[in-house]
Amino acid sequence: MAAPARAFVYQAYQAANQLARTKPLVRSQALQAIAQAIDSARDGILEANTLDLEACQDSEMPDLLRRWLKLTPERLDRTVEILERLSVRSDPIQQVMRASFQHEHSQAYSQLMPLGVIAFVYEALPELAAIATGLCLRVGNSILLKGGTEAVHTNQAIVSVMQEALESTELPTTSLISLPEDDPATSLAALVTQDQWIDLVIPYGRPELVQQVARLATSPVLRTSMGNCYLYWASGGELETVRWMILDSHASEPDAVNAIEKVLIDRDCNLSKLTVLMDSLRSKGFRLKGDEELVQEMPELELARHEDWSRPYLSRTVAFKLVPGIEAATDWINTHSSGHADSIVTDSYEDSRAFSRELNSAMVHVNASPRFSRSPRHSNEIALGMSNQKGYRRGRITLETLTTIKQVVLGLGQ
Repeated sequence: MAAPARAFVYQAYQAANQLARTKPLVRSQALQAIAQAIDSARDGILEANTLDLEACQDSEMPDLLRRWLKLTPERLDRTVEILERLSVRSDPIQQVMRASFQHEHSQAYSQLMPLGVIAFVYEALPELAAIATGLCLRVGNSILLKGGTEAVHTNQAIVSVMQEALESTELPTTSLISLPEDDPATSLAALVTQDQWIDLVIPYGRPELVQQVARLATSPVLRTSMGNCYLYWASGGELETVRWMILDSHASEPDAVNAIEKVLIDRDCNLSKLTVLMDSLRSKGFRLKGDEELVQEMPELELARHEDWSRPYLSRTVAFKLVPGIEAATDWINTHSSGHADSIVTDSYEDSRAFSRELNSAMVHVNASPRFSRSPRHSNEIALGMSNQKGYRRGRITLETLTTIKQVVLGLGQ
């Protein structure tokens, strides 16, 4: 194992032990300090981001990463707002819950506890360093950040601001540690194999990054999911609802996590409605594809390849496929979707119940947009991303996702 990575992780482990004993007010004040520091340093952060954007001009960086990398004042505003909302969020740690079991001559209860040390591995999207840090510190976890080389200046600027803010608080400064992006001694493999002290690794980015981390890690990994979300258009579903859900799901910037990229259409649907939908999407700049049957009916569609149905486009691209009914639709979605957010448009209660019951996805949306928001206006919940991972907490990655449960048994000595 690489000694420098091990040293950083051990510092974070020691900090986590201290954080677990801090009072909620202290952690809230730390988040307020970080939010104010980022707000005050926005000009310097945006200048650093300009350096990263200029450095990648002559590179072969995918357009997707360029979009993620380009930090805007609006994205910084949202980051500051999220940190401020986290600072006033009720503290879930030490929350006492009824235990699912009881022993004779004793009383048992459960309570939420910090996980400990979180490693966050991400590419581009530099503001996520601040959001992930805010979520971790709010529930008493320390965090190790491993960003990509494409955002090295922006990442360093944001981390420096946060670390300076921490120095003015009662939290240990090693609660937040950023590992160098291009040092072999702190490589991705050196980080995610520190299972003695790292309690959870969260990779965020393209599927290739998530898969790479999952292959390398000996520490537990919470896989994030993005794109390749399906919509099933049942025979009685409204055209306008389908159109709205597709457009709204793609509206989140810069990472439309729950964007509808595949649409399964019941054979009983009127294809003239599909023509209207496709014309509308084209006018909004969408690239449209179809299965072989649809391409024969509509030669203007691009043929979707076999592998397209199981992978995300992560762009304004939608593929359409005809299916014989709801059972075929759920089977196809369970086989091919990312499994974190899938939808149905229908006027049938029976269909909506069958779809919700049979689908294996973490979230099911019935006549409702699956659009992802880290900080919904009508909710106190803040989410880092989405996960489709069974065996752990699926769906939105929130404060509670970054906690664990301790069970306590109070006895009478007999």
